[in-house]
Amino acid sequence: MTDRTGRSAMRRREFLAAGAATLGTAVVGFPAVLRAQPASIKIGLIHPVTGFIAFSGTQSRAGAQMAIEEINAAGGIKSLGGAKLEAVLGDSQGKPEVGAAEVTKMVEAGVHGIVAGYSSAISLATSQEAAKTDTPHVVDVGVADDIMKRGLKNTFRFSPGYSKIASTAVANLDTINKAAGSPARTALIVHEESLFGTGSAKLLSTELPKIGIEVVDVIKHANPTRDFTNIVLQIKSKKPDIIIPANYYNEYILFARTLRQQKVEAKAIYSVLGGAASNYQFVKEFPDAADQIMDCNHWFNPKSDLALARKKAAEAKGLVYTYEVFLTYNAVAYLADAIDRAASTDKEKVIAALADSTWDQHGMPYGPTKMENGQNMGAQPVNTQILNNQIEVIYPAEFASAGAVFPMKSNA
Repeated sequence: MTDRTGRSAMRRREFLAAGAATLGTAVVGFPAVLRAQPASIKIGLIHPVTGFIAFSGTQSRAGAQMAIEEINAAGGIKSLGGAKLEAVLGDSQGKPEVGAAEVTKMVEAGVHGIVAGYSSAISLATSQEAAKTDTPHVVDVGVADDIMKRGLKNTFRFSPGYSKIASTAVANLDTINKAAGSPARTALIVHEESLFGTGSAKLLSTELPKIGIEVVDVIKHANPTRDFTNIVLQIKSKKPDIIIPANYYNEYILFARTLRQQKVEAKAIYSVLGGAASNYQFVKEFPDAADQIMDCNHWFNPKSDLALARKKAAEAKGLVYTYEVFLTYNAVAYLADAIDRAASTDKEKVIAALADSTWDQHGMPYGPTKMENGQNMGAQPVNTQILNNQIEVIYPAEFASAGAVFPMKSNA
């Protein structure tokens, strides 16, 4: 009895030991599979998805998320074993100080890079805050020259800055005007009160006289503004040849509609970074107000198969393909490419890769990518015009899909 019990106890111990060994193999083996999956790469996305510029902020976020989805679907960051990008979302509410606070939270959460923040004022704040921890920061849309003039080694912008855009806008206007026999001699600027609008008005007021166009008035308005009647009546009394709006989406639409309602005649409505002038939704919803408006702005290359494929994919998701979408898409893709080439999420290595980038999978009407002090020197805007309910590129010629209509035909 004792012997049988002893043998039985021995067999039980052997069985349990064997079982434990088998179970141990399973327990050890299963986590090994999990450990083979690389950790996700956290990308902070900070945009004004609430507040007075929420439309543009929401569009920017959508473009960023679309890039992350497509990069992950294509295999993630291949040099890091297919690591997936993970979006960490922040809402600046249209306020620079809130945007900066979102950076602080994201750095504490361990983000590996930040894409922000649509407006220039927010981008100034977010990049400055990110610089405190050398966190790589890519500006998606913000155009203020001051963003890139502070010597922040962590800050990069793939799209053009305001000086480049404004100088191109003035040069192209001069070309268009002269080609028509120089019928435009005066201009009036209407601008919103933030850094974007104020900077635009100041620079254009200096540059337009150099091409023989007198600025007869500069009118500032608040954000938000819900009635442009008085401003438009002032414009009507001054009869400028060219009306230049510099405002965000909602105000731009209301301003353009009020011009139409008051039957204001001009040789051109010529925007520089017009808030709605290069926006399919504006064209669709208010075709009469949008008709023949010109803009010098960010735009995709209409002759690029890559750009057209992305446009189709965005529209399949129900998105309006605005510059916020494709610029933020490119900002994320540019950052992801740098992480891939760095084969690391180490901040210094990623920053070095961003600075050395020659990335060209952007679908934009740009020259070769070359980063100088964080700014892509190959980036440039184009001129568009709304013709026959379509947004056409009219200048430069190598990217043009239509010819310019100038002076604009009367809508009366």
